[in-house]
Amino acid sequence: MSVSSIRQATEQKMQKSVESLKSSLAKLRTGRVHAGILDHVTVDYYGSQVPINQVANVTLIDARTLGVSVWEKKMSGAVEKAIRDSDLGLNPAASGELIRVPMPPLSEERRRELVKVVKHEGEQAKVSVRNLRRDANNETRDLFKAKEISEDEERRSQDDVQKLTDRIIGEIDKLLAAKEQEVMTV
Repeated sequence: MSVSSIRQATEQKMQKSVESLKSSLAKLRTGRVHAGILDHVTVDYYGSQVPINQVANVTLIDARTLGVSVWEKKMSGAVEKAIRDSDLGLNPAASGELIRVPMPPLSEERRRELVKVVKHEGEQAKVSVRNLRRDANNETRDLFKAKEISEDEERRSQDDVQKLTDRIIGEIDKLLAAKEQEVMTV
């Protein structure tokens, strides 16, 4: 393994950490609605727990309302109950074949709690990136100990990995600041 391949693998893993953070932040509910908010809600479908999107279509009706169209009419009550019992604090209402899920406005207290969650998610991503930096530096150190690279190459590689880490953590900070701003905007 060479120094460049270590750096390349580390960069790819760090980018995956950033992508994971983006998907985690996308699931946090702000004032706006997105269909993915119900992805983790499961419903009892003939004895097995399945995600709602496997028994119904989830669509946006307007900026604050989701529409859930159940494929089998008799599942409507179970889907409505699953949404109500979820940890999202939603109160669905059936209107004909469509289940409307209005998003309640966020209180100031709830917004502050969400900011804490955002910061926690960001810190987890940063820890992941720092662990990847440590692993890359250990691999480089092992190459140096095996006399496959010189001390200068080891130092250059560690500096490179540190610059990469700083850049990725900067990206994470930007994502967190944007999400915080989005959460706190009324």
